[in-house]
Amino acid sequence: MASQSNTAKPCLDSENSDLWLVVSSCEGNYQPPTTNDQPMFKKILIANRGEIACRVIWACRELGIKTVAVHSEADRESLHVRFADEAICIGPPPSPKSYLNIPQIIAAAEITNVDAIHPGYGFLSENAHFAEVCRECNITFIGPSPDAIRMMGDKSEAKRTMKAAGVPVTPGSDGLLEDEETALSEAERIGYPVLIKATAGGGGRGMRIARNRAELSSAYQTARSEAEVAFKNSGVYIEKYIENPRHIEIQVLADNYGNVIHLGERECSVQRRHQKLIEESPSPAVSYELRQEMGRVAVDACKRIGYSNAGTIEFLMDETGNFYFMEMNTRIQVEHPVTELVTVSDLVAAQIRIAAGEALNYTQDELMFVGHAIECRINAEDPVTFTPSPGRITTLNLPTGPGVRVDTAIYNGYFVPPHYDSLIAKVIVHSRTRERAIARMRRALEAMVVEGIKTTIPIHLKILNDPDFQSGNISTRFMDRFMS
Repeated sequence: MASQSNTAKPCLDSENSDLWLVVSSCEGNYQPPTTNDQPMFKKILIANRGEIACRVIWACRELGIKTVAVHSEADRESLHVRFADEAICIGPPPSPKSYLNIPQIIAAAEITNVDAIHPGYGFLSENAHFAEVCRECNITFIGPSPDAIRMMGDKSEAKRTMKAAGVPVTPGSDGLLEDEETALSEAERIGYPVLIKATAGGGGRGMRIARNRAELSSAYQTARSEAEVAFKNSGVYIEKYIENPRHIEIQVLADNYGNVIHLGERECSVQRRHQKLIEESPSPAVSYELRQEMGRVAVDACKRIGYSNAGTIEFLMDETGNFYFMEMNTRIQVEHPVTELVTVSDLVAAQIRIAAGEALNYTQDELMFVGHAIECRINAEDPVTFTPSPGRITTLNLPTGPGVRVDTAIYNGYFVPPHYDSLIAKVIVHSRTRERAIARMRRALEAMVVEGIKTTIPIHLKILNDPDFQSGNISTRFMDRFMS
């Protein structure tokens, strides 16, 4: 990037960029980037619900693209339905009959004559078959290719692929375990403790730890049974279990022409039962040198496998700074806002531009990281038992003020349905330092009022006041200690 003089200049890498560079010499006469008179897509269907559906609508609005919302009968009064240009009911409340119903979604897309479908996260976002159906119907799937989704969706295959691409992986089996005897021999070779993992797993299901030979048989059988019930795939593999690891992920963007960049890391170690509670960027444990290395590894891997669009490569990092590939998510992440705030970018708009055939018009060297961002996932759950708390919101106040962003689809009078994930809002803050960001998040959550249902706001406030969290002394075991 060219050096900046004291004369005022636009803080942009190019006129059409979705990633705006923050340069210290800017003097306040900033002009936003211009857009083409004709949008790259005329109309996009959003195959999702809740806050991510609204988030895609906001990106489309700024790009001048019309939107179509699909919804179940339970979501007739949802905000994404209200704010989309068109809306179509695709079925009853259960997800298999609505948001997972591919024929209904495709029918809605064809009726409304859309150019593309954005899957959001969850539901069909990592369904290779859905991406293939879109392609067969001449509808652009806003995401990677079906082959990439399929490759990374099988965790055993993903591990083999990443290992071949030069990405560090945890010691483990080269493929699926044939039987319990194979699991025993592999465990002896790797060394205890070990982790039995479902190849089609997610959300902590189909995962069991065995700390010795006596525990292995039970772990193997339980993981297989859980995997079969949850994913209709009982395949499992084994890998070394890393004690007190951090969960660090690297955000990448890749176009269709071989250009790939990373947008730094996110710390996602504060989680309960493998479900993230708080995410932040940058990680308090990642140095500049380590960030460069992790980013280089992620970028090289994406180039090797021919990946395109947005993606996230997740690593486990031990206490000495060694990192190992865990999985790749071939979609936008729930926690993408923290990356957007520290890079001053719009990842959803970038997804759309890439899917439309645009090349990345900025390089890794032009990307800048500014300040610290934290996200708290607010769920409609009891803060003590974590049981879901659906119902009608009778009073609502969302926090505002400097450096505060709220991604949500709730409103006063909204009925939180019992049929879907309990996430109701993401509160994201940005400040110059981690210490200030924590203080800002505390202020924001204290001002957030949600009555009529229970939420996890109290547990988030307790975490923010925890000395270990404040000092950055966290791992994926943090909540085990915190809740004990």
